[in-house]
This record gives sequence, structure tokens and C-alpha cells, in this order.
Amino acid sequence: MSGIVTAIGTGLTAFGATNIDDLVILTLFFSQINGTFRRWHIVIGQYLGFAALVIASLPGFFGGLILPRPWLGLLGLLPILIGIGCWFDSEKNEPDEVKVDTESSNRSILANFINLQIYSVAAVTFANGTDNISIYLPLFASSSLESLLVIVGVFFTLVGFLCFAAYKLTHQPDIAKLLTRYGHNLLPLVLIGLGVFLVVESNILNQLTLLAREFSLPWG
Repeated sequence: MSGIVTAIGTGLTAFGATNIDDLVILTLFFSQINGTFRRWHIVIGQYLGFAALVIASLPGFFGGLILPRPWLGLLGLLPILIGIGCWFDSEKNEPDEVKVDTESSNRSILANFINLQIYSVAAVTFANGTDNISIYLPLFASSSLESLLVIVGVFFTLVGFLCFAAYKLTHQPDIAKLLTRYGHNLLPLVLIGLGVFLVVESNILNQLTLLAREFSLPWG
């Protein structure tokens, strides 16, 4: 029993230390809800992105290897590209009021699930969580199977709470007013800034510079 309690505490601590920054991005996403971008798109996208992070960290439990951390910095290009896309969308279209779309509401579950919005959220979640992998790898490596299952269960439970907290933040009058007025311009800047930070912080630029120098050396 004490092992389970310890695993729960470990899961809470690890999740809080690695995912609190997602609260800001999720809040911005929820502020952009309209007739085509729904709440459940964000929730499913967040769960998919986080599930990918957990799967990418599982080699730590099995004693395997994963890509060197600097190369994970290339994932920072995902939020940059998505942010640029959001920027052009915001230039072309002003935020729409939420309207009931009877045609879209009658679409099949499969058609809804294949929504680009979901995978955009998932991509941002995964790219923003590359640092999580460096923490989850050794954490999983030092866990028993029982502890691993408890920790992962805690993680996925807290993802739901994180989404709920972000959604509730958009209903605070001052925050909602600010996000409604500036959110569609702020989101692209946050995503692009996040991507640039991930690329720079990962030191991938130095790695690419070294590779360029290596291949530019004359033969002989």
C-alpha cells in the first residue's frame, strides 16, 4: 500500500513540475473556441499529445534508448509552423461567435475525430513536452510495473484536471475579456515563441553547426 501512495505522490510531483506551462497554452486554445474549433478537439488533442510523450518515455522502463535530447529540439518547429498558420488565419478571419452547426453536429464520429484541429493541439502538446521525456525516462526506469501503472494513471487523470482548469480560466471575466480581445493575436505569438525557445534551449543549433562544419571540410 505504501508503494502505491509513494507512486501517487511521485506522479503528482512529476506532472506538476513538467506540465504547468501547458495551462497557459490550453487557456489560449480554449479562448479560440468557435463553430469549428470545439472544446473536445482541445481535450482529445491534449490527451493524444500527452499519450505520445508517455509512449516516447517508455524505453526508459524497458531499458532502451531514444533519440539524443538535442535532436528532440527539432520538434520546436511544430509549434512555429502551427503558430504561423494561426497567424494567417487570424489575419483572414475575425473570431466568430459560437453558432450551432447542425450539419457538423450530424457528422460521423470518425469524421469528427479526423479533425486537423485535434492534431494541431496534439502536436503543440508533444513539442512543448520534450523536456518531459528527459524526466519521465529515468522516472520510468526506476519504477516497478505496479508503480509505472499508478504513475501513468495519475498523469492521465491530471491531464483532465488541467484541461478543466484552463477552460474555467477563460470564464473569469477579466481573463475572458482579455483573451476574447487579444487571444487570436496572442496565440500565434505564444506558439512561435514556444517553438523558438524549444529549438534554442535544446542546443540543436550548435549540433547542426558542427555537422555543417564537418561536411564542409575539404577532402584530403
